[in-house]
Amino acid sequence: MDKLFVIAIGGTGMRCLESFTHLCGIGMFDNQEIEVLTLDTDQNNGNKGRVEELINLYSRIKTSGSIEGGTPNANTFFSAKLNLHRFWTNYSSPGRENYKNITKLSTGTAEQQKANKLISDLFLDKSSVQEFALEHGYRAQTHLGSMLIYHGIVEAARNIIKGSSVESQERELDTFIGKLEQAGASSRVFIFGSVFGGTGASSIPVIPKALQDFVKIRSGGNASLDFSKAKFGSTLLTEYFTFNKPDDKQKSSKANSVIADSSFFSLNSQAALQFYQSDPTVQKCYKLLYHIGWPIESKKIDEKNTTNHIITGGTDQKNPCHVTELLCACAAYDFFSRTDGFDSVKAEYLYKAVEFKDNSFNFSFDDFVGNANKAGELFVNRLGAFFSLAHISLTKNGAAFDDTGIKGFITQCENQKLLQYSTITDAECKDINEYFKLFAYTFKGTQLIPGWLYQVRNSVAPGKFLFDSKAFLDSQAELKKLDVGTIFLDEKHHWSKGGFFGDRYSTFVEKLINTNPKDEQKVNTTKEKFLAHIFNALTISQNFDLN
Repeated sequence: MDKLFVIAIGGTGMRCLESFTHLCGIGMFDNQEIEVLTLDTDQNNGNKGRVEELINLYSRIKTSGSIEGGTPNANTFFSAKLNLHRFWTNYSSPGRENYKNITKLSTGTAEQQKANKLISDLFLDKSSVQEFALEHGYRAQTHLGSMLIYHGIVEAARNIIKGSSVESQERELDTFIGKLEQAGASSRVFIFGSVFGGTGASSIPVIPKALQDFVKIRSGGNASLDFSKAKFGSTLLTEYFTFNKPDDKQKSSKANSVIADSSFFSLNSQAALQFYQSDPTVQKCYKLLYHIGWPIESKKIDEKNTTNHIITGGTDQKNPCHVTELLCACAAYDFFSRTDGFDSVKAEYLYKAVEFKDNSFNFSFDDFVGNANKAGELFVNRLGAFFSLAHISLTKNGAAFDDTGIKGFITQCENQKLLQYSTITDAECKDINEYFKLFAYTFKGTQLIPGWLYQVRNSVAPGKFLFDSKAFLDSQAELKKLDVGTIFLDEKHHWSKGGFFGDRYSTFVEKLINTNPKDEQKVNTTKEKFLAHIFNALTISQNFDLN
């Protein structure tokens, strides 16, 4: 079995990784230990911070005792183990704030300075691109970004060789690449990034080469990565959102003289795709490229912004999630689960279409993962079971309103004489509750705060999205009346009521008695057994075959 690696680049790549993490949460990557690298020029990027917080929470849920991050399981929630590595380029310290400073154009002999200036001015506007602030990556200057990303990774290798003043993110990059090097021909590397903005479009072409040269430098020329054997794949995610044009006031300072303009996203995408098609490095290094886009009018992400002040990065860059990012995560699922398509000497492009009717998309489960090897059935089972459990935690047991959540559900298990889960601590239950809040929703007072799945569904509305619309209610009163056993569009997956006066939820709780974890689920700790036990009961309630 190949070793799996994921690299998320830039703000859009981070949101794709967010969707990927939730696919891991629902149990789509059984028996896998996945190495994850977040890569950005902006250490404080809000989307980066959000997904790193999510992965850390995921790992805490799986952690037991001294086994940090737990172990891989099968046919259960949180079945994959995720190992997070973070790398960012340091462009905030003195002397590294902009291109002009970091390249030291004003050093060397007069002749060297003249030559450096001539070549820099040829490719980069001297009054803007050479002087804007580099610590925020959302500038849509891919030619500069490619150079800086490549040299940032190479610089990390040289610092590691020197052995002094090695920064923490450089050590994390070294660990990630070391595992990639060790996996060799048994590695699959999937890269998340956009092709219309800044960091992602900059990095997709240069990442394989940068990783190869990192290994070569660190080994003193004695080792390298063999692109004929390693399997690289990536998303080619074109524009799918817009925002207001930046105003002249914001662009008046040199630090902000260059800002991404969404009116150019289509042109940026076209230019990037033409480059990838003709670039020999891209064609040689990548096996599969998944072309994903939004072929209708893009949605605005800053409708409440009346100032035309564009967020170029930092902690405030926390854009809502979108269905295209889930499609990117499902592309990674296809890449990691397929058994063929890796023999071509040139990159192969993949794409698919979704039903579009009455000016809306109508998504089915097969649209995301296909139906080969019952992948669609697997997806509907696991996402449906996880969403049902989220409602059970957040509404049935009140975690969205600061009530007990999963701890209350354990009490219900005790009422069924299932006493083996009473040792799960309040802190462990809180972590699971917090994950469900990020996955689905929570409340601040009476206002619903949409989590990932609600945000993805909102990007599709008013079109169909996998579940009955009543599964996405947004008022406390309506949610408390929700029958969690009827969230599917297809009634064959509705839970049985049981008896003359039984209700679906009570019948589900009763089914827990006969759905103990199985050996093939590879669960060992009390938390793992608890989650597997619930997974089994939900799967049976939804009329899926556990076998």
